[in-house]
Amino acid sequence: MTKVRYFAAAGVCAAAWMAAPAFAQAPADVSLWRLDCGTAAKPTAIAERFSDTFAYPPDKLQPFTYSCYVVKHGDDYMVWDTGFPPGANANAPKVSLADQLAQLKLTPAQIKYVGISHYHADHTSQLPSLGNATLLIGKGDWDAITAPKPAQGVNAAGFTHWTELGGKVEPLTLDKDVFGDGSVVVLRTPGHTPGHSSLLVRLKEKGAVILTGDAAHFHENYDSNGVPAFNYDRAETIASLDRIKKIAANLKATVIIQHDPRDIGKLPAFPAAAR
Repeated sequence: MTKVRYFAAAGVCAAAWMAAPAFAQAPADVSLWRLDCGTAAKPTAIAERFSDTFAYPPDKLQPFTYSCYVVKHGDDYMVWDTGFPPGANANAPKVSLADQLAQLKLTPAQIKYVGISHYHADHTSQLPSLGNATLLIGKGDWDAITAPKPAQGVNAAGFTHWTELGGKVEPLTLDKDVFGDGSVVVLRTPGHTPGHSSLLVRLKEKGAVILTGDAAHFHENYDSNGVPAFNYDRAETIASLDRIKKIAANLKATVIIQHDPRDIGKLPAFPAAAR
């Protein structure tokens, strides 16, 4: 009887080992591109809106940039944030997301996932070009988008394909291991918006990279835990910044603040990729 139990247990263990999740296996090759999705027409005055503790002098100006990213995982592709479309405003890029994908010999139909850090227009306005992709978005943001009256600041028009036309969407309540091997993870970092997310990409040569979305808008915000007055939740913002910093320290990660032009050079110039 004991032997029967032993062999049964061994069989269960073997089956469990054989069914181990993909992150126990060797991860696929991963590449990361930074795409130009706009540049601020003029520097932004940050004194009041970007600090709720009056941390910046009235004449403090900060140039902003708008970035989108492409992740290649084996034969699959993901886009992170989509920016403004050309001609939308003075901050918009000159080349569309679709045209930049074409420079990588990709079509929008090849994008399997589109991850969105949050629902603001400067991160979501080119979403309609990626209708074949599964949308990954924090549930708090998805709830704000789909509410009878969308929350203030929501770019509801950008999400029409997923809210009204049956596009695939995953509203995330936890971190999302996108490809199942730990190499690309959507991180739950609420505060700027209720469902704000950041992205962790683990590259074989460069190491870990964290794309912060709008968890921080520029280096000074990040370094001092500065909270913009317009953020959804102050305590969640600070907790998310603390989480990002601890992940960065533990993984020796490169932190890229998406709106800070000083971080553009942390990745190779397009169309080269980090690997």
